[in-house]
Amino acid sequence: MNHLIDPTLHIWGWEIPVYLFLGGLVAGIVALSAIVVLLGKEKKMSVAASKIPVLAPIVLSIGMLALFLDLEHKIRVYQLYLTFKPTSPMSWGSWILVLFYPFNLFFIIIQLKNGFPKFYNEILLKRIPQFDKVTDFLSKFSQPITYINLFLGIAIGIYTGILLGTFSARPFWNSAILGPLFLVSGLSAAAALIVLLSKKKEEIKLFQKVDLGFILVELLFLALLIIELATGPAITKQAVQLIMGGQLTAFFWVFVMGIGLIIPGLLELYEINGKHIPAAISPVLVLIGGLLLRFLMVEAGQISTWIPY
Repeated sequence: MNHLIDPTLHIWGWEIPVYLFLGGLVAGIVALSAIVVLLGKEKKMSVAASKIPVLAPIVLSIGMLALFLDLEHKIRVYQLYLTFKPTSPMSWGSWILVLFYPFNLFFIIIQLKNGFPKFYNEILLKRIPQFDKVTDFLSKFSQPITYINLFLGIAIGIYTGILLGTFSARPFWNSAILGPLFLVSGLSAAAALIVLLSKKKEEIKLFQKVDLGFILVELLFLALLIIELATGPAITKQAVQLIMGGQLTAFFWVFVMGIGLIIPGLLELYEINGKHIPAAISPVLVLIGGLLLRFLMVEAGQISTWIPY
């Protein structure tokens, strides 16, 4: 390959897929938590509304650390936050992430009393009695803060897909479907995590159904992506061959489609219909599948090229 004509993009290791997966998972957590709160289901869906949001900033920070490790010029990372370029998805993403932390913290503080009453009353208030005033003040703005969190969650989820889609030099990423695909995958991962952590039957049942819906939509988006690439110009047909007979075919069909989507989807369907299956199996498979999807997408995009050497 002539690197002066078609530069090799195969420079991303494990850090970018991990960042994209964790970013998508956080997007799903924030969006689902906000929806549950807006629907007034905090008491029945306590894990989704009040407990799991605490994980969001921690998980996102781990993802940001993975992204930082991938940077070639780490010392210049602050420059991303000194400028804003409206035409750059990376610039949008950077500023969305900046907005995420304070507004997510406000949301967590409002929900802390419901999610962790023992910690809130017996530890936090004893050490910081004034914290109750902070909670009361933020609670006055609960609804707008929740709507902002919902918006930021959706924005982060779509951004992780659009980030790849902007690399027009890579045919496999040349699709507007990547944004919604990554958003739905993140929502599915978050729903699976709620099923994994909840002990309430009603909450588990509901989010198994919700996750099954997300899995079906994700399968639809993957089918549309394949159709779009397969019916495009010769170069996108060549790109889609990577998962339709090429070197990533087994990985895509066995790990992403089989283990990550179809098997957990069938297991959730069995559980919804009253069959007894260990509840942890399907959500763990969904989470693994979400991570493997990012690895596949990043790898396929880096391999695909407009110049068929």
